Amino acid sequence: MVLRFRPVVTSRFALGLLLSGGIGTSFAAELELPEVKIQGQDESGYRSDTASVSGFGEAPLLDTPASINVINAALIKDQQARLLSEVLRNDASVGDSYAPIGYYENFVVRGFSLNAASSYKINGRTITGEQNVALENKQQVEVLKGLAGLQSGISEPSGVINYVTKRPEDVRSVTVSTDDRGSGYMAADVGGWFGSEQQFGLRANVAHEDLNSYVEHANGQRDFVSLAFDWNISPDAVLQLDAEYQNKQQRSVPGYQLLGGSEVPSNASPKKLLGHQSGSKQVGIDSLNLNGKFEYRFNDQWKGNVSAARSKVVIDDYSSFAYGCFYVTGCEAATFSPTGDYDVYDYRSPDDTRRDDEVQAAMTGLFNTGSLGHELTFGTSAFRRVVDKRKSVNEYIGSTNINVDSPTFTPTDVPLNDKHRRLDSRQYGLFVTDRIRFNEQWQTIIGGREVRLDEKAFDKNGDQERHTQRYEFLPQASLIYKPVENISLYTSYSKGLSLGGEAPWTATNDGETLAPTTSRQIEAGVKYDWHRMSFTAAVFQTRQAYQYAKPDGTGLFNYVQQGEQKNTGVELSANGWATERLQIATSVAAIRARVTGSGTSDYEGHQAINVPKLRASVYADYALPWVNGLAVLGGVQYSAKKYADRTGNVEVGDYAVVNVGSRYTTKVDGYETVLRLSVDNLFDKRYWRDVGEYMGDDYLFQGAPLTARLSATVNF
Repeated sequence: MVLRFRPVVTSRFALGLLLSGGIGTSFAAELELPEVKIQGQDESGYRSDTASVSGFGEAPLLDTPASINVINAALIKDQQARLLSEVLRNDASVGDSYAPIGYYENFVVRGFSLNAASSYKINGRTITGEQNVALENKQQVEVLKGLAGLQSGISEPSGVINYVTKRPEDVRSVTVSTDDRGSGYMAADVGGWFGSEQQFGLRANVAHEDLNSYVEHANGQRDFVSLAFDWNISPDAVLQLDAEYQNKQQRSVPGYQLLGGSEVPSNASPKKLLGHQSGSKQVGIDSLNLNGKFEYRFNDQWKGNVSAARSKVVIDDYSSFAYGCFYVTGCEAATFSPTGDYDVYDYRSPDDTRRDDEVQAAMTGLFNTGSLGHELTFGTSAFRRVVDKRKSVNEYIGSTNINVDSPTFTPTDVPLNDKHRRLDSRQYGLFVTDRIRFNEQWQTIIGGREVRLDEKAFDKNGDQERHTQRYEFLPQASLIYKPVENISLYTSYSKGLSLGGEAPWTATNDGETLAPTTSRQIEAGVKYDWHRMSFTAAVFQTRQAYQYAKPDGTGLFNYVQQGEQKNTGVELSANGWATERLQIATSVAAIRARVTGSGTSDYEGHQAINVPKLRASVYADYALPWVNGLAVLGGVQYSAKKYADRTGNVEVGDYAVVNVGSRYTTKVDGYETVLRLSVDNLFDKRYWRDVGEYMGDDYLFQGAPLTARLSATVNF
């Protein structure tokens, strides 16, 4: 591991502020920028002490009044994760929310869905969420659970996912991998420092993957390249730039639906591609993410930074989509028939384009007022998201049954529609936060963000249907008490603003984007660092307006905001080295999710759809004492039963998935070589991992069967 710091820090508090730049830090005598190069072995394992997702810079988790989980590169490598879903299985508060194979993924955190428009970030800047972000150049994935209005402006009450990119260091490594289905994977990680004073740093990551899916006819391929550049301009100025591009091609896998709207399909195989048509095209996703940051230290007490980012995704969306049984005699419903019949649609929507642009400027300073110490951060930001897409072609081509292979139907000859702008959303913000330290034990953080939203939504023909202009102040306040240095108790209140949902095509207001909605959260927690272990506990309550397709009693639906969803829960976690040879990463989440005041009594009085009352994750790494360099790995993911429809009449059972593996570090021809073996779902458990709703319709996705991966990494 290589760290770079400049050695002008005058106290341990200065180092704390160096790591922060914003919310969640101790006070410092000086503000400092990184430079000095320290070479050594990273012994932190799966535990992380800091995160940047909670504020405007990196901050110690112990001093951050929020529930944050950090999954670092060590754990990602040992689990051989390639998708965000494989990373987030380590957090019990997170579940899938329409994450089909061959498409981009989305998730539910604390019982609320993340939003592709605002919930995903790279190095703190918002990216387009309609992509599967590559992990090869990521140092860690940070999960901020709960409201993030102060930090992010408009965002969902579920939280924020932040990817932190790897910085330049002296590294030369190649990884090759395969699995039990014959997939092929190769990646290279190359970096170093150069220049007369070693002031320039570069790091490049490249990868190619041939995807042999466990679902038949759903193979694909992926190519990725990234470049990170650091420039230590002077002792007071640092510039960091990142660029990454990925192209992924793979057939999307449609989900099952309830049989007759009231029964979960039995004996369904996770390997079956519903509605398969031999001539159907793959879904293509091109993604480009650019971001940069310039940081300058004015003096020992003040520093500032400017950051900017662009994220663009182009999706060629094709699918032989399994949906409903409208063309099956005696059925005519938006579900599969009671006997498993379903319709197949030829869906085409190429060149769907989403683009996010964001810029932010911030200042952080230290000063005292009497006996109170202040760490003040203030700044401004601007964000724009545009969506350009066609009115999709979605034509019925035939009907078949889940128990047979789909016959080949004649594809549609309906021409593509013209491409139009569907959304132009602009967000401007002013933010300020002040960490006030009363004494060694007590401190408070108060702040807020004033948001101005200027959003235009257009119909499928490009005609403007809504223009929303709104000002909203999003406050956040928290109190921290540290009875001793390694224990922190906190309580916090926050308010958020979320973008409105889009009406599904089955609603009478098809395609309408609803106005933004506010949410509120209270949370209390405790954090305890003991030797090389970190323990956390948090309780929370989050409220948001309920958005759903409301039945009107005539068989039709209208997409509305009415009523409220209130989620209350408890989260527990433990991470780090339990002994000299055993490290663990564990979490447990219990959530009660209820809807009230919706005007549809059938949707109330029970747990919300796709939210289990209990979920747990355990992962362990034990270094064997009798074989140097050999470790055994393993873990379990557990989910309680959950409802598969909004009425609470259909549920899927609980499940526990067991994963095992090993890691062996040795020398081959003098080069450090790491061999990893992972076997997921060791007992080939059949279970429904995702039974949520997407665009107004219910879908059911099965979990992956037994999957084995073998990889070798050589460090030159």
